[in-house]
Amino acid sequence: MKLRTLSCILVAGGLLQACVPLVVAGVGTGVASTMDRRAYSEQLMDTEIEHKFNRGFPAALEAKTNVSATAYHRWVLLTGQAIDEASRAEVEAHARSVPNVLEVYNEVSIGYPASFTARSNDAWLTSSVKTRLVNAKELSANNVKVVSESGTVYLMGLLTETEANVAAQVARSTSGVRKVVNVIEVISPEKARQLSVQPSQPAAPAQ
Repeated sequence: MKLRTLSCILVAGGLLQACVPLVVAGVGTGVASTMDRRAYSEQLMDTEIEHKFNRGFPAALEAKTNVSATAYHRWVLLTGQAIDEASRAEVEAHARSVPNVLEVYNEVSIGYPASFTARSNDAWLTSSVKTRLVNAKELSANNVKVVSESGTVYLMGLLTETEANVAAQVARSTSGVRKVVNVIEVISPEKARQLSVQPSQPAAPAQ
């Protein structure tokens, strides 16, 4: 039985005060695609979900919201800001209307769009957490999608309970992180092994 989790971990500490460019080694698009536990068709579907969300976004909401949609295994995480609860609800309704979406986690807050400084801090946090996940021995960083918004780090992926706990601990102990939210589909170790050996991309034509 699959266990769906949406848990929050509070972290002490303020926002980072400086932003420095950071390159994450070993997690390029090509490498991540071949090591992703999602089937290649599922990766394409998640990309298409994000594109359809953006292409079909209601024009009436554009001036009222600043929202991003991140899809993983057909789950959609909504982050950003909306000026009121009605606009927040409309964004969620739009996400649920996108074909092939299984679940929507609405983490949009009520307020004005984040400042450039806040967005820069979030980009720094995402890079920092990804880098530390690369160095974690208990899991592959390619199996974890990291999203940051206003100092909160969201983790998505197909992970075992142990891997999910490790990922949360890594994020929680990263400087500048205020809260960690797991939007993770917990799978058994056996399922993880099966997904890790399946081909994630179509086989090359025979020569």
